[in-house]
Amino acid sequence: MDAVLYIGLGLLIAFAVAVLRTRYMTFMAQKPEDFEGTGPAFDLRQHLNGPILCEGVIYGPTGRVSSRFVADMNATWEGNVGVMTERFHYDSGNTQDREWRLTLGNDGSIKAEAPDVIGVGQGQQTGPGVQLKYRIQLPEASGGHVLDATDWMYLVENGTIMNRSQFRKYGIKVAELVATMRPKNMPDAPRGKAA
Repeated sequence: MDAVLYIGLGLLIAFAVAVLRTRYMTFMAQKPEDFEGTGPAFDLRQHLNGPILCEGVIYGPTGRVSSRFVADMNATWEGNVGVMTERFHYDSGNTQDREWRLTLGNDGSIKAEAPDVIGVGQGQQTGPGVQLKYRIQLPEASGGHVLDATDWMYLVENGTIMNRSQFRKYGIKVAELVATMRPKNMPDAPRGKAA
């Protein structure tokens, strides 16, 4: 009887540690307020504006790279309403187009809509960070699954945006994207020197 009690107690402790780790110590535990008072300040209207080059990789559920891509993006703003078009070129030879409609609130809140986004995505820009959460439906060629997406974009000092996104189904991570975004007219840093 004591062995069953110890096993049960051990499983309960392991479960509690896993829940606490997920809630407080992982990518999903980040909050916009974690970036309050830090800089440089990320303003979507300034930093996601005009022609943008995006380069990145997508990791599958095992953590291995499943796809690489380059994307041409272009964003325009009228006041607090922006439209961002994206054309992805994947290493498979496939292309994908998306058009986001972004609405920025005076408090830094973000509403995001796109044809493959179910409902309206919600986000927040605070300090150098932007968080966006939404539900996305994959193309039929990719199974047509609906995934919960969490995007984080981080502005670095030279104006480059680092993007990390996780995609989950039933709470389980099934894919992750890591990419850079920078204005097309941004000069490359000299080789061997920091930007």
